[in-house]
Amino acid sequence: MRIDFVSDVACPWCAIGLSSLERALERIGSDIGDIEIHMQPFELNPTMPPEGVDATEYLTSKFGLAPEELAANRARIDERGAAEGFAFGERAHIWNTFDAHRLLFWAGAEGPAGSQRALKHALLTAYHGQGRNPGAHDVLLELAGQAGLSVERAAEVLEHGEFAEEVRQAERFWQELGIHSVPAVIIDRKHLISGGQPSQVFEQALRQIAADRSDAPGG
Repeated sequence: MRIDFVSDVACPWCAIGLSSLERALERIGSDIGDIEIHMQPFELNPTMPPEGVDATEYLTSKFGLAPEELAANRARIDERGAAEGFAFGERAHIWNTFDAHRLLFWAGAEGPAGSQRALKHALLTAYHGQGRNPGAHDVLLELAGQAGLSVERAAEVLEHGEFAEEVRQAERFWQELGIHSVPAVIIDRKHLISGGQPSQVFEQALRQIAADRSDAPGG
């Protein structure tokens, strides 16, 4: 079974969604056979400058939220994250994530098995858990090393702008398929599960899709 996880590092619901999906997969185990997860790029703030902006000012302006509304939303996100095993920290700043997506694409194309998934987890934890800049090259190189990737090759990718066009093509591909909000979880390029769903929802959907596939002629 192929799972495409379309998301942005800057998206808190993507952190929740990935944790929920991972918990569902842990409970499923080998019941539905082999599973491949591919991290796919999506930018919530593609025009964000490298230096970023204050998160509170940006979000209140973008969504027209009063400070107390924003605080309530953050509290709800923190609670949902805790329920799915993801610990949110202070998120005071928003940065550009394009270079993070380039590195993720490289990890999926050239890295050892599991490294793209590990890098995605590291990026989400660094930003949402620790408030670090996921676009800073020193941070990206540190996280690449943690994920089992070659730091030297990662530095080349970042320095020379590699995989930029590939990321843009992938972003256009998913947008043209109608993906305009994230996280979006696409199973076998056929079935869409939208949003940071509870792990039980992911588990039920994956088991049902696997069962339907087994029941189909030739399944």
